[in-house]
Amino acid sequence: MAVFTSVTLDDLSQWITQFPLGKALAIQGISSGIENSNFFLTTERGEFVLTIFENLDFEQLPFYVQLMRHLAERGIPVPAPVPNAAGELVVALHGKPAAIVSKLDGSSQMDPQAVHCAEVGAMLARMHLAGQDFPLKQPNLRGLDWWTETVPKVLPFLDAPTATLLQSELAFQRAFAAGTTYAGLARGPVHADLFRNNVMFVGEKLSGCFDFYFAGWDSWLFDLAVTVNDWCIDLDSGRLDTDRVLALTRAYHAVRPFTRDERAAWQPMLRAAALRFWLSRLYDLYRPRAAELLTPHDPTHFERVLRERIAVPAPDLTA
Repeated sequence: MAVFTSVTLDDLSQWITQFPLGKALAIQGISSGIENSNFFLTTERGEFVLTIFENLDFEQLPFYVQLMRHLAERGIPVPAPVPNAAGELVVALHGKPAAIVSKLDGSSQMDPQAVHCAEVGAMLARMHLAGQDFPLKQPNLRGLDWWTETVPKVLPFLDAPTATLLQSELAFQRAFAAGTTYAGLARGPVHADLFRNNVMFVGEKLSGCFDFYFAGWDSWLFDLAVTVNDWCIDLDSGRLDTDRVLALTRAYHAVRPFTRDERAAWQPMLRAAALRFWLSRLYDLYRPRAAELLTPHDPTHFERVLRERIAVPAPDLTA
């Protein structure tokens, strides 16, 4: 993620002694993303990732790190948090919450084919099922309430047609969320940000997924829609690639079959997923925070995706 808070080896020399990792040998900032300060960390015990949380506080963070631990213990390939000598998973560094997690093998697949999408779909379904007995609950902090609060903050920066689209889609999503179909959707902990750059592959085999710091309780279908809107589209136009969509959704369905309500809600959820990321990118562009390595994402990409989801029916989940 973007480096908002700098960390040097000197900073770590005493701090890291509370962890069973030996001395810190090297640290390198990770420049992608915009939410937290992430670093590749090399110690005498191996390779890890250090995260300093810029927006989440000590009260919110147990949900995220305990969820990763919960999933890792159930065989889901996610980074495992490293506890300190007191058993704590989140500790202060430079006055901010920080955590160390294991580093995954492999690399991101930025040009996914149907075989990669099938791997992602099956893993996402297993993740949802593994989270069913997770005891902590926290809402999706970038869900409908956040959309409602944030739309007025970005409207002054938009031209009239763009502002109208944003307002009308928010109204559509608010109305849909008040209905019985939405109420019937299966829910639990969701990743909520399972983009291509948050999944690792070794060859065609999925080796892990990471960056759970947008996770929260939401509909599993919303999580699937977020994933499809990144893994299964033409990036230039935002159009869905039917082969990749069906590879992903059929693989998911084989592990956790879709319900009638989920089938009925598929198109609205694809629109909701597009709105969520269009709005967050608008907010990051027009309400930026200072960062040492910060590159805001282009919001027009998800505007195109949303327009496509409104105009073109999506393939049935298991057509």
